[in-house]
Amino acid sequence: MSIILYGPPGVGKTALAHLIAERSRARTVSLNAVTAGVADIRKVTQEAARERSEGDSRTVLFIDEIHRFTRVQQDALLPDVERGTITLIGASTQNPFFAIIPALSSRSQIFEFKPLTPENIRALILRALVDSERGLGHLQVNLTPEALDLIVAQSNGDARRALNARELGVLSTAPDSEGTIRYDLR
Repeated sequence: MSIILYGPPGVGKTALAHLIAERSRARTVSLNAVTAGVADIRKVTQEAARERSEGDSRTVLFIDEIHRFTRVQQDALLPDVERGTITLIGASTQNPFFAIIPALSSRSQIFEFKPLTPENIRALILRALVDSERGLGHLQVNLTPEALDLIVAQSNGDARRALNARELGVLSTAPDSEGTIRYDLR
C-alpha cells in the first residue's frame, strides 16, 4: 500500500518513511521532488519493473516534498503505483487533498502528522543529551532548565529546530576547567 505522510516540518515524516522502507526489506530509492523529474521517475520505475520480473523484488520509492511535483510528474507515478511496480511513500508539508492529484491520493493511505508537544520536544532534547551514539552523550553538558524551556518554546513543535538549537548551543560553548559545557541563557 502506498502512503503519503503530511504535516509541518520536523515532526518525523522522513524518519518514519525511512524506517518503513528499511523494515519492508524492499529495495528503497529516494528522490526529492525539488530536484527530480519525470526522467528520474521513469528510471526508477523501469528498474523496479525489471527487478520484479527477475525475482519478485519489491521497490519502495520515497519522494520527499512530493507536493512540489507538477501534475505531469505525479501522473508519471500513477501507472506504476496502480500496477504495484512500486510502493510509493511520499512526504509533504502540504495537505495532499489539495497538493496531490486525486488519482494518486486515492490510491494511497494518508497520514497527518501534528506538531510535537512541548513535552515531546523536552524529552527529545534530554534524550539527545545522553545518547552517545546519535546525540551529544559523549560530552558533559549542563543544560539549565531556563535554556531548555527557551529551546522548547522556540521550536514550535519542530524536533529538527530544537535539536539544531541544542547542538549549536553546546558546540559553540567552550567547556569549563572540569570539561563541562554549561548551556544557559547567557
